Amino acid sequence: MKKIFLILTLSLLASSNLFAENLNWFFNKWLSENGHHQYLNEQGSNNLNIKIKNKALSATNIAYHSNPNRDTLIYYLWKYSYRDRSQHLKEFKPTNSSYDFKFNLIEDKYLKKQMKTKGILSYLYYQDGQVLIDEFSPKEQLGEFLNNETKFYSMSMGKSVTSYLVGHAICEGYIYGVDARVNDWPIIKDSLYHDQKLINFLNMNTGDQKYIDEFKDGTSKLGPYEDEDIATTMRFHFNNQNTKKSKEIYNYNGFVTQLILNYMKFKIGKDYDKFYSKVFNDKIKIKNSIRYGYTSFNEHFGNGHPNIMATRFDYLRIAKAMMDDYQNNTCVGKYLKEIHKRRIPKKYNDNKNEPEYNRTKSYGGQFHMDYPGLKDKVIFGMGGYGGNAILIDMENSRILVVNSLHYNNGKYKYNVKKLLIDPIKKGK
Repeated sequence: MKKIFLILTLSLLASSNLFAENLNWFFNKWLSENGHHQYLNEQGSNNLNIKIKNKALSATNIAYHSNPNRDTLIYYLWKYSYRDRSQHLKEFKPTNSSYDFKFNLIEDKYLKKQMKTKGILSYLYYQDGQVLIDEFSPKEQLGEFLNNETKFYSMSMGKSVTSYLVGHAICEGYIYGVDARVNDWPIIKDSLYHDQKLINFLNMNTGDQKYIDEFKDGTSKLGPYEDEDIATTMRFHFNNQNTKKSKEIYNYNGFVTQLILNYMKFKIGKDYDKFYSKVFNDKIKIKNSIRYGYTSFNEHFGNGHPNIMATRFDYLRIAKAMMDDYQNNTCVGKYLKEIHKRRIPKKYNDNKNEPEYNRTKSYGGQFHMDYPGLKDKVIFGMGGYGGNAILIDMENSRILVVNSLHYNNGKYKYNVKKLLIDPIKKGK
């Protein structure tokens, strides 16, 4: 028995190390093909001092509490933005002319100073129809690897984008409304999610905290659900295991958004790609392709995943489309107003579980709401791991888009008040 265990362990280590070596080969190839020869040895290997805590697990995120050196950040920038993700991300290309922004640029010296030492890759500030601030990470930090076609990856900001899609699905008649009962989807039958209102999913208060607690243990009691389709997760963790709904409280997790996305795809059916293209091409008017995720190759089992890759300005286009809908009181705008009205308090036992850029008092329809210091303002917030943040002031026409590689409570903690809160509160 011990011999079998040893063989299995060695096999796993070998496969993990091989995976890491393959990643390094593609990373070095990317450096070479993009003219970053100063980081390569004559043999083709890189000369960077990359420090990964467990190289056999080099596909994981940067640990929240870590303070990586620049060389390590370069590697993770490649991993997040440039490595091939075609097996798990579907590409939607623009088909129409894009929305073009007007610029009236001003200088923000404090922002420039922060970007020299923090993990911020891009910072955009939009106000009253114009882009006022347009900054990349400095060349000597990470800017030499960035341009306007660089796509930034996020799972959590994809949650808010999914909600925006739901608004369109409601307005086009595929879904009855936020109070519709999710009782017609066979995949979730016999689980605690069956027959709940859609608004519970949108607000992440489905009563699933006994089974998913991403703040307490860092991931989930479900295991790696993000790599599974809905049918697999339901079969192993929810169906026929006496899962019961608990009290309806805010419980932030990614699985609920997977359910929302795949239920929407189930309701729309074969027209989903046309629907998606209509939102992103006709409404948002993206300039570059958008990548949206899936977890397996069988769509029937619920393989959609709400992760997203988009360029900095396409993130801004998405935010502007939301703001325009809200201000023009379109059908989707009325949906946005409804989820704002139906927002719920977060009520953490320990509010420090969330990083400061996401630490709001309320949550509504997959958006962070009621930011401290922004009282009486209708702010829709999108937040993602590593310090990614989009704040939309729906009534005062102000939008902030921050794409960030790393954020922590130490060296890489950017000033949330000065970079996020104050510009939305005071304007420029």
